Amino acid sequence: MKTVKEKMTKGVSELKKELGVDNVMALPKLVKVVVSVGTGSLKDKKKNELIADRIAKITGQKSAIRGAKKSIATFKVREGDQVGFVVTLRGDRMYGFLDKLINVAIPRVRDFRGLELRAIDAAGNYTIGLKEHTVFPETADEDLKDVFGMAITINVKSKNKKETEALLRYIGLPIKTKL
Repeated sequence: MKTVKEKMTKGVSELKKELGVDNVMALPKLVKVVVSVGTGSLKDKKKNELIADRIAKITGQKSAIRGAKKSIATFKVREGDQVGFVVTLRGDRMYGFLDKLINVAIPRVRDFRGLELRAIDAAGNYTIGLKEHTVFPETADEDLKDVFGMAITINVKSKNKKETEALLRYIGLPIKTKL
């Protein structure tokens, strides 16, 4: 089985035929993968540390803390309060994470029936929402009481949604077919 990196660097002839492109430079490209976790206005430092540690284990990179952009009194959030974590992956770490996501994590999701096509936005980004981080093999099974979800955004440089869809299918994302 070819990895995502091997597919993107060596075997692009299938993608060229599918999109009808002659020049390799005109093909859509994977730019980055952004993994983000929202913690809300958690004041519990231990839970925040636990989330940061788990994200670091899953992605192989330390996460950056994200603060609130503005104060909202009804949610008791002040501007600058910690509300989440984000990790941006590029290069080899991005390809490794995508391999793990496609081959290990997504098949472990309960009641999985394929990813939706409508998650592709106008800019060519594809966002996957996972309800549980426990689908990744790095998470310990003994700590199942602290389960959190995450959003994984795959940033693709492409001209339109059709090209983005073709690239995502080519790298092996299990996207639902239209009925």
